[in-house]
Amino acid sequence: MRKIDKIIVHCSATQEGKDISVETIRGWHVNGRGWSDIGYHYIIGLDGLTEVGRPIERPGAHTKGENKNSIGICYIGGVESERGKNGKWIAKDTRTDEQKISLLNLLTTLKSIYGDDVTIHGHREFAAKSCPCFDANKEYCNI
Repeated sequence: MRKIDKIIVHCSATQEGKDISVETIRGWHVNGRGWSDIGYHYIIGLDGLTEVGRPIERPGAHTKGENKNSIGICYIGGVESERGKNGKWIAKDTRTDEQKISLLNLLTTLKSIYGDDVTIHGHREFAAKSCPCFDANKEYCNI
């Protein structure tokens, strides 16, 4: 088993309310980026359904320099439904109530499996990005 010391939360950077499948993201990663598989270990849909992406036994491809000992979780969403005046997408915490419940449950379960020393982070802590569009470290500091 891999040593896990971090759980890193991401968003798919897709429009609020637009459901994207695991297979769509897998296609972006495999066909678009040339990766061997989807980069995330878990994906949480708009309805709160948590699906498995990359097998947990394999390092992810979700956070440069942090994949070896981390688990990557992605919720679908993360940008407003309309582009801003400059034509760019505007970052927004678009998590549905169902996604919030599922993410909390998944994080709690993973911490119970991998231990209290595992820390929870947002992707933005490791990259110049808004992802996951909320402060995951602060929100989940008490798990």
